[in-house]
Amino acid sequence: MPGARDDHPPAPEAIDAIVVGAGANGGVAAMVLAEAGLRVLVLEAGPQLSAARALGSEPLNTLRRLAALGSGRHRRQANHPGYWKANPDLFVDERLHPYSTPDAAPFLWTRGRQVGGKSLTWGGITLRLSEAEFRAAERDGHGPSWPIGSGDLSPFYGRLERLLGVHGGRDGLPQLPDGDTRPPLPFTPGERHLGQAIRRELDLPLIHSRGFALPRSHPSSPWPPSSAQGSTLARALATGRVQVRSEAVVSHLQMDRRQERAEGVVVVGRNGHRELVRAPLVVLCASTIETLRILLHSGEAHQERGLIDPSGSLGRYLMDHISTSRFFSIPALPAPALPTELSGAGSCFIPNTLNLGHGPDVPFLRGYGLWTALQRFDPPALLQRRRGEAVGFLIGHGEVMPDPENRVTLDPERRDAWGLPIAHIACRWGNNERAMVAHMHQRMEAVVAAAGGRIQPIEDLFVLPLLEPLVKGSVAVGQGAAPPGYYIHELGGARMASRAEGGVVDGWNQCWGARNVLVTDGACWPSAGWQSPTLTEMAITWRACAAAAERARLG
Repeated sequence: MPGARDDHPPAPEAIDAIVVGAGANGGVAAMVLAEAGLRVLVLEAGPQLSAARALGSEPLNTLRRLAALGSGRHRRQANHPGYWKANPDLFVDERLHPYSTPDAAPFLWTRGRQVGGKSLTWGGITLRLSEAEFRAAERDGHGPSWPIGSGDLSPFYGRLERLLGVHGGRDGLPQLPDGDTRPPLPFTPGERHLGQAIRRELDLPLIHSRGFALPRSHPSSPWPPSSAQGSTLARALATGRVQVRSEAVVSHLQMDRRQERAEGVVVVGRNGHRELVRAPLVVLCASTIETLRILLHSGEAHQERGLIDPSGSLGRYLMDHISTSRFFSIPALPAPALPTELSGAGSCFIPNTLNLGHGPDVPFLRGYGLWTALQRFDPPALLQRRRGEAVGFLIGHGEVMPDPENRVTLDPERRDAWGLPIAHIACRWGNNERAMVAHMHQRMEAVVAAAGGRIQPIEDLFVLPLLEPLVKGSVAVGQGAAPPGYYIHELGGARMASRAEGGVVDGWNQCWGARNVLVTDGACWPSAGWQSPTLTEMAITWRACAAAAERARLG
């Protein structure tokens, strides 16, 4: 990547800001700060890879997966379908990066430790949150509302949609604001049929998904535009004011003597060497649980002059989106005339229609959307068990309620390969989530029946040589909800609040216990909404870093 550096950072006095994490949010932070004139050091825990090495190719990626599964490197992460589409080397070795959970409460933590982070495996769905999500607690009385609203993020959403080349329709739905998008990818014949059927029979909308089309590789731009290297990080490096230091694992924040500001961060190497890197501004974009690990390890329980959390809520209110999926087929539909793709843009949504102040009562709070696609992933005829039928899927995105017992702590006994205490993740679905999943299943049945189709197990639709034992045992196709963490949308633990007693950061993402520390990734969310969170996290990061740069300019 032109301009990137792996060597030691500039002298401490030359650094205006440290950004921890070089993924989707770290790229935005580095870009915004550098374009405002600050000198930025990006610290990434993993290696820096070339585009060819990071993206890989088939059949080598399949051989790598088989080797990784055989060795136990990816026992948990292989449960997610995204693992089977990407280079498995973009997922951490679970033997070197352990975490713990209660015996009866599994959590599937998917991690990408390399420059680019999980932006290299991002599914590319980009949905805005609406005022219904920011103000949900005012409707139902559960948990806090956000100290910001959709109007605060709208300008930053628009900048990102234009920068990233997001596709999407203009649907005029108040619960899912339209974006500044390129034209949507066309529906397949099956999707048009499905949309007409559910509008007529169930009064449900089917809209074009919003997100990225599949990247078209080109020698001059080998990185996909959805990756940090293909967009924000490349733009940051072009300023000449950004350096990237890879394989730099952050242990904790080093607080000043008054325990009011961070002096910088302590970086630890595999040899145990520790180094304090100083800067007047620190931005944590390490991903939700890793950011929580850094903040927890910075606290008074672990450091002599530790970070003070006035709210006592640090690590609590961890969330993920609850998910369940179904495959289905519909007979006697015309085949697509043109090639189709399954992607963030090449798919559809039945957006949330529940608990918006109108419509029938349902036995749970908040709501969910259904991601779907039809006629977009048909294998060769020899692998089809029901030839001539259009095959599709429905996947629920459900909002999980903030619960103080769902939390991240530090394991008192276990350490990782860098000698740091590992995360202990305790997260369980509650009654609200279980009622929501039951409603998802009812709606999925009704949607498929309205279109004249039938829900079926995936092994009854496709011949899956070698993979059938793995598929049958996968949580992705089970009858109930997958465990927390499965959807890779973990959020919360350092939530925004308008008062120091209510959360860990304020409405500008400044840590109440250290005003020169910003927390801008998913850790800062007070509630989860139902939409895919990455675009909103990036918008939050842009807003927070623009404000921090302005504060730095004014002195």
